[in-house]
Amino acid sequence: MAEFAGSEYGKMIRSQFKDIDGGSELAMLAAPSTEELEQLKRAVAIMTPSEKEKAAELSDEQIQRIAADARIDPANLAIFINGYTLYCRNCRI
Repeated sequence: MAEFAGSEYGKMIRSQFKDIDGGSELAMLAAPSTEELEQLKRAVAIMTPSEKEKAAELSDEQIQRIAADARIDPANLAIFINGYTLYCRNCRI
């Protein structure tokens, strides 16, 4: 995920996935901005081993608590956790 963070290629990917409001939530999974990547790193750094192992099972309340403790945007953390969950489910197929 970090490979394209903040790169010109990542910016191009993000611009192609923008919605009419200028958001590009889906693209953040493939090409996060440098700030989004740093937020994710902060959240993962404070997660317990159990939370990391069972990230797919985290409740909305747990995600919001982790985001608040890490002082990051809870919506971005939720998008990353949901994307990770989908990725893991596809790997098991």
